[in-house]
Amino acid sequence: MKKMNIPLIGALLVVSLVVCPILYIHVGPALDAAQLSVLRTLGIIAGSSALFCFVVGELTGNNSQMDKLWSILPVVYTWVIAVNGGMSTRLVVMAVLATLWGIRLTFNFARKGAYKLKFWEGTEDYRWSVVRNGAPFNGKRLGWMLFDLLFISIYQNALILMTTFPALVSMNSTVPFGITDIVATVLMAGCILYETIADEQQWAFQTKKWKMINSGMKLEDLPAPYNKGFNTTGLWGISRHPNYLAEQSIWACFYIFSIGAGIGIINWSIIGALLLIVLFIGSSALGEEISGGKYPEYAKYCEKVSKFFPGKRYTA
Repeated sequence: MKKMNIPLIGALLVVSLVVCPILYIHVGPALDAAQLSVLRTLGIIAGSSALFCFVVGELTGNNSQMDKLWSILPVVYTWVIAVNGGMSTRLVVMAVLATLWGIRLTFNFARKGAYKLKFWEGTEDYRWSVVRNGAPFNGKRLGWMLFDLLFISIYQNALILMTTFPALVSMNSTVPFGITDIVATVLMAGCILYETIADEQQWAFQTKKWKMINSGMKLEDLPAPYNKGFNTTGLWGISRHPNYLAEQSIWACFYIFSIGAGIGIINWSIIGALLLIVLFIGSSALGEEISGGKYPEYAKYCEKVSKFFPGKRYTA
């Protein structure tokens, strides 16, 4: 496995710490006292979550604690904002959509064994083990602990909070729910449906593949297309990461609500959606590197199929 791009991760942290305040100052609007009060509440939740993820992750060796909270925290944040914003139509719609997104993603992660009654247990995302034991960490405790603290726990908690900033800047809007909000609603709902279809197709493929493997069959002896090891059917035949495309698009659509609220076509609440796109570019690269090392035909798949946006269908 190639050396992990630590400079890129460092750049993400710098962007978060430096660019966000700059955007806030120069690309309005400034938050009023009520919004700042809500932001403090959200910050306390995010800070508590970061502390939990770091402590539990280090004590148990399971670094998927933030993964478990990823689909839950935005639901909490948007409803806190909606309640403090007087439950306006726009804020309620935003909170409901975030809730639908959260329910779907939580269910998808739960059926993979992520959640247990002993909340600190559950299946860890396989990628963390690969990163933890690969270069530059190579299982070194101190280096990984710093990565866990700064990136997994603090950065990711800050990022998921920032994705909900469009709701925060829209909290006191007096602009009625209008056509822009309707467009945002339809697009976001469509992206949630698209991601649901992609995940269901992946779940069905992997479930059948592993059922045959667990029955004693070798991967190369499985019937096509399961013998490739990776999914090339449905949406996965025209996009290597249809779920990632939808996930990024969902929060870009969420940002459109701030435009409907009259905040402006470009405002600082876009930072969450932008940083999420950067994160998924890195995450997809890591996933493809792992898949490329496991499956001989994966490189050919990458050559023929678009990374995110649907394109030409894959043919072996």
